[in-house]
Order: sequence, then structure tokens, then C-alpha cells
Amino acid sequence: MEEPDTEQAGLIDALAQTAFILTSALNRIAADNDLSITQLRLLGTLRGRSPQMKQLAGHLGLEKSTLSGLIDRAQRRGFVQRRPSESDKRVIEVALTADGESTARRIEADVRVAVEPIIRQLDPADRDALRVLLERMLGPAPS
Repeated sequence: MEEPDTEQAGLIDALAQTAFILTSALNRIAADNDLSITQLRLLGTLRGRSPQMKQLAGHLGLEKSTLSGLIDRAQRRGFVQRRPSESDKRVIEVALTADGESTARRIEADVRVAVEPIIRQLDPADRDALRVLLERMLGPAPS
């Protein structure tokens, strides 16, 4: 295996350290809301969008049967609803309910409180540049 150059190794290490810090915060926030980390990801992914089940499974990296169980549990808690797509009634979309939206907004605020001390160390121009680079690196969210 080829050794990465020093600059790349530093970037990889910084990304890994960031992931550890964020994972710790997200696990705590999920536990505080009686959610698994996957349920937390589901609520975050559904904010402002209603993807098809297939798109959602791909985005979350889950098999269809695993996603169905996740959606069933979230539906029993009143967080999500399944509904036929307006463009193709054979296709099922998943959307947040009012309770799901409320919970997702509360969790988003908790995440903001956890992350702000880290990003506050950057000036506004650097924060904006970082956001642009991360969005480019991560690609589009499911629609």
C-alpha cells in the first residue's frame, strides 16, 4: 500500500478526528432523544424532502428490508408517514409527520449547539468555504 503524501495524511487525520467528535455528539443527542443513530440519520435526511424508499435506502446505505423495519418503527412513534408519490402512485415516498418535523427541528438545534464551539474557531469566510467544500465532497442529498 502506498503511503499518502503528508498533506493528504494530515487532511485524512483531520477528517477522522472531526468524525470522532461529531459521532460522539450525535450519539449523545440520539440517546437523549431515545433514538438510535440510524433513526437520528433518518429524521435528519427527511428534513424538507420526501424521497422514494429506494432513494432513501441508497442514501442511508441500508437494504430495503432493513429500511422497511426502520420506517415501521419511526411510523409507530409518529415521526414519519408513507405515501404514494404524486407522480407515480406505485412508488412510495417517506415524509416526516408534524411530530417528526418538530423532533427533527429540536435535534437540529441540539446538533447546532454541539457543533458551534468547533466551527466558531473559524472566521465567517472560512466557515463558508468549508461548507462549500464539504457539500462538494459529499454530493447531493436525496430529493
